[in-house]
Amino acid sequence: MNKKILFFLFGIVLLGCQKNNPEEQLEHLTGYWEIDRVEISEDSVINYKVNATVDYMEFDGNEGFRKKVKPQFDGSFKTSDNKEGISARIENDSLRLYYKTPFDEWKETVISATEKKFSVLNRDGKIYYYTKFTSLLDNEDEEEK
Repeated sequence: MNKKILFFLFGIVLLGCQKNNPEEQLEHLTGYWEIDRVEISEDSVINYKVNATVDYMEFDGNEGFRKKVKPQFDGSFKTSDNKEGISARIENDSLRLYYKTPFDEWKETVISATEKKFSVLNRDGKIYYYTKFTSLLDNEDEEEK
């Protein structure tokens, strides 16, 4: 019995330590993302129920951009010409995103990224958790099927 429990716990630890391949992480980042929550510290988490804006990220190779867009009820987005340039680099087996605007430059480290979720550690030590954005129209289409 004890061996089974030990084996089970070892399996959980092993799975928890697995890390996404940085090249695969980058493949998942293009798209519309909304903030799910921000972990400010171990004891402090901000949960986002509704987001007025969504981050749109697009990559062509290792270069890309991020811009804020506002989802509309008809499924479209309001946007501006403002965008942050992004350069993706693999360093120390991690995917790093280097942002640049006319006013600032900063780096974020991708912790994990899949088709539906990703998380990053920013320069202030905060962890941002994102989920793939789905509009109300997407939800209505699912219900009709």
